[in-house]
Amino acid sequence: MKIEEILTMSTDFREDNQIKSFTFGHGKKAACIVGAMRGNEYQQLYICSQLIRTLTRLEEKGAIVSGKEIMVIPSLNGHSINIGKKYWGMDNSDINRQFPGNPHGEATSRIAARVLEVVSAYDYGIQFPSFYLEGEFIPHIRMMETGKESSSLANLFGMPYVVISEPRAFDGSTLNYNLQMRGTNAFSVYTSTTSSIEENLAGQAVSAVLRFLTRMGIIRYQLHPGYIATVLEESELISVKSTASGVLHKTCAINQEVERGELLAEILHPYDGSVIAEIHSPFDGIVFFANTEPMAFQNSAVFKLIKKLHA
Repeated sequence: MKIEEILTMSTDFREDNQIKSFTFGHGKKAACIVGAMRGNEYQQLYICSQLIRTLTRLEEKGAIVSGKEIMVIPSLNGHSINIGKKYWGMDNSDINRQFPGNPHGEATSRIAARVLEVVSAYDYGIQFPSFYLEGEFIPHIRMMETGKESSSLANLFGMPYVVISEPRAFDGSTLNYNLQMRGTNAFSVYTSTTSSIEENLAGQAVSAVLRFLTRMGIIRYQLHPGYIATVLEESELISVKSTASGVLHKTCAINQEVERGELLAEILHPYDGSVIAEIHSPFDGIVFFANTEPMAFQNSAVFKLIKKLHA
């Protein structure tokens, strides 16, 4: 294993922000794995630490295929982790909205430019981002529909679902999109939690990456073959919204099959606990996402369901 600092930036508070890379094997730049970009992405940071631990052991055993190189960048934003902020401490900017970046711009733009330069040199770019909604969801691979995406490659991770999303306006400034534009096969791996560490989910993510690296001929490793993924368009995830504001009391869980009309949640009055609204499933389906906020607000998405197709 080779440890390098790919970028160091001085800050006015505490220590410098150092972006470190951990490289295994040598030769063709095969795969680069990127972890936490935000200061609350503890799960993403932890997953990378476990990958580094496993890859270190595999390298010692000679299980990195000759002529192949793997890089892991566990965090781009150690500064914000250290001061307990979600975004960059100086100007509250989000690194994953700064790509492709500017090497002469503001701090987060310089970070984005340098990281994109490093990661885009690899054939495969794997990122552990956090979900844009606060909640839990079925672990999945997410790709943007740029004309350069490959759902067949995404299937090699062996996760239950692959979600293809049409790029929105702000997606053009994300790492995943810019990697695809530069010719790197880019995959975002979502594992359901962000600000807390879930061992089982982290283990699934580590296994998914190792499974992909094995199937692409980058490492030699034996593990469970995983799932044959169901490929979904983002538009197939149907939002179910609350009709009132109040305390959210869910009666279902993610990955649960539900029937049309089935009670998914109750909205309780925050003062007297009475039921002021109910959320029912609009069709037979599977719960893909469930909001974990204690309060629901009127017209906010509480669930995302996959519509179940009948034969």
